[in-house]
Amino acid sequence: MRKAALASLLGLTLAATTLAAAGAQAAPAPSGQAASRLPGLVTLKDVRHHQLNLQKIADANGGNRAAGLAGNKITVKYIADQLKRAGYTPQVQDFTFDFWQEKTPATLAETAPTPKTFTPGTDFGTLQYSGSGDVTAAATPVDPGATGAGSGCEAADFAGFPKGHVALIQRGGCFFSVKADNAIAAGAAAVVIYQLPGTPGPVAGTLTKPYAIPVVGPTNAVGTDLVKQAQAGPLTLRVKTDTLNEKRQTSNVIANTKRGRADNVVVVGAHNDSVVAGPGINDDGSGTATLLATAQQIGKLGAKVRNQVRFAFWGAEEEGLLGSQHYVDSLPKAELDKIALNLNFDMLASPNFVRFVYDGDNSSGQNNVEAPAGSGAIEKAFNDHFASRKLATDPAPFNGRSDYNAFIVAGIPAGGIDAGAEGIKTPAQAATYGGTAGQPYDPCYHLACDRYDNVNLKGYDQFIDAAAAVTELFANSTLTVNGNELAKRHAPARGTAPRQAGQYAAE
Repeated sequence: MRKAALASLLGLTLAATTLAAAGAQAAPAPSGQAASRLPGLVTLKDVRHHQLNLQKIADANGGNRAAGLAGNKITVKYIADQLKRAGYTPQVQDFTFDFWQEKTPATLAETAPTPKTFTPGTDFGTLQYSGSGDVTAAATPVDPGATGAGSGCEAADFAGFPKGHVALIQRGGCFFSVKADNAIAAGAAAVVIYQLPGTPGPVAGTLTKPYAIPVVGPTNAVGTDLVKQAQAGPLTLRVKTDTLNEKRQTSNVIANTKRGRADNVVVVGAHNDSVVAGPGINDDGSGTATLLATAQQIGKLGAKVRNQVRFAFWGAEEEGLLGSQHYVDSLPKAELDKIALNLNFDMLASPNFVRFVYDGDNSSGQNNVEAPAGSGAIEKAFNDHFASRKLATDPAPFNGRSDYNAFIVAGIPAGGIDAGAEGIKTPAQAATYGGTAGQPYDPCYHLACDRYDNVNLKGYDQFIDAAAAVTELFANSTLTVNGNELAKRHAPARGTAPRQAGQYAAE
């Protein structure tokens, strides 16, 4: 029933799109380049086989493949086993992270002067790493007229704050963790961070570290109404959360081709985890399956693989890009300097897709993290591939939302493609790509319905071909990215930290 509703909503014909009709073909080569072989070797049928297995793993293990849970542990074993069968010697790199889970739905309620209970998920959300607690106390707005620097971003904003009260703070100006730290230092028993004006929905964000008190995020309408009531007279709120914060282990899986220069490595990555809410067969089972099929076929290129290709399946991306960051942090500088570039493949099969290419040269002016020199050449390689097939593309900003972030912050050129997540397709995009304007690129983004059928097969096949073609291109030569020699790199200033950490906003 869900599948039929989704197909009707987007005007897609998934059932009519067969694997044979969407079969891979060798990509025409841009001028001056040899024809790509890998797109013809990495078939949609093989990729879909891996996706189906990931779905089976999720279904048998709690409905998801989230880091720290059984489904992800089996996913890691599956990836490693497939790589071994293909002749690799995979490294399973374990690491510890802060696991967080909401055990039961939270409560946000006004108990006086007008009793009212708000709906979780609609009226408010629980911030990742919120602690557990059941607090009923008076609510006090924190600098409600703040502009620019934002509410609660400075300790001075809490001057005179009554100890034991619930802090009402507007989003914006700094990380959620800064607001929470200041509130706790002032004696707040719970924190309510409400949404910005003009931004729909409740706050869905991360505190980036575990907390001991409840922290929730209502919509702007709910938050501003509570502030008005508190300014008019006493307001009492109940904030109840039931969460789990503990250390758990998860893993990256890394495998190198046997051919190619080990001092000029092409790192190709996708993340191996889903969110807790669902199996993540598009996000990012689509990237994982594409990488596995590519790893199984790239050896057939023989001597064309002049640079070592490193297939990386990152853990705990959805918890804040943790696996890729752990990997980059764990490498000595001498090993980092051997990495020529990073290609990132996160969400390649979105049903209402757009062909997004990461904006390596920031021609759109939308990047909020600096992309090192060479990233523009990676962008051009993808655009050239699609153009050779008369397929349009749109630029996607580097905004820190996926695993490329650790590489570009370390000064390593990066690029990639994606089919879109929760963003809304514009009328212009619908005219170019088909699909439905006014609807998300992936209506099942981070939901239980992100299953095997949550795929546009025609679009997915195009993305698979692009991933294979550009991987083959740089496996043969990285001349356009780094001159095919190791140049000293300088990491951008750490002050350019992204506003996003995996699935969660950080501010």
